Amino acid sequence: MTKEFNQQAEICVELETLWQALSKDLIVTIPKIIPNIVKDVKVIEGSGGIGTILLLTFFSGLSPVSYQKEKITVLDDSSHEIGLQVVEGGYLNQGFSFYKTSFKLSTTEEDKTMVNVKISYDYELEIEESEFPMKTLESALHFLRCLETNLLNDA
Repeated sequence: MTKEFNQQAEICVELETLWQALSKDLIVTIPKIIPNIVKDVKVIEGSGGIGTILLLTFFSGLSPVSYQKEKITVLDDSSHEIGLQVVEGGYLNQGFSFYKTSFKLSTTEEDKTMVNVKISYDYELEIEESEFPMKTLESALHFLRCLETNLLNDA
């Protein structure tokens, strides 16, 4: 059974600027925003749209995994939504059979964007409610805050 964690964050960046960084520029954005965690991001299949597979390489010693492949499963310019599903490595090597992170953007007021973050997952083992997905939700929110800081500093 798929479980979900949801959280919202208001980002002090205009929607289209944030959307550009999260969708069109994602392979450049990730290692730029969290350079101490992600060593490299490469497109290994596709052209940036739905079905594109990204290979994220992590620095050794920081994570129990060295890489993660993520597939873009949702990319909707009109609703400003992107979904990334882990298809190899990463969370799938840590007991999850399904792991997806989605970001949906909407305008709250001038120069501010509300981001709805959703983590959807299935865990293969029978355990008590894991704190692990909640920690990854916190990581996604931390990524958004770092992205906000970077975009504001580049403005």
